[in-house]
Amino acid sequence: MAREIRHDAQQPEILDEEDLGDDGKLYVCRCGLSEDQPLCDGSHNATSDEEEDTVYKYEDDDPDGERRVVEGFEFADE
Repeated sequence: MAREIRHDAQQPEILDEEDLGDDGKLYVCRCGLSEDQPLCDGSHNATSDEEEDTVYKYEDDDPDGERRVVEGFEFADE
């Protein structure tokens, strides 16, 4: 499952103890859809039916919005 990610930040996010979950762990977003970047907000649940080796684009980076398949996409390391 791959998707286009735009990076808007120019510097790292500084996290502190209030960013920890109820279990004392820090959950960092890896799907790119979280509204609470760089923290996970559960938006990745919208990707559960994505197929392997298919690239997806979520309109307006909204996991509840329209999703389309991106054709002709090449990974940089291939």
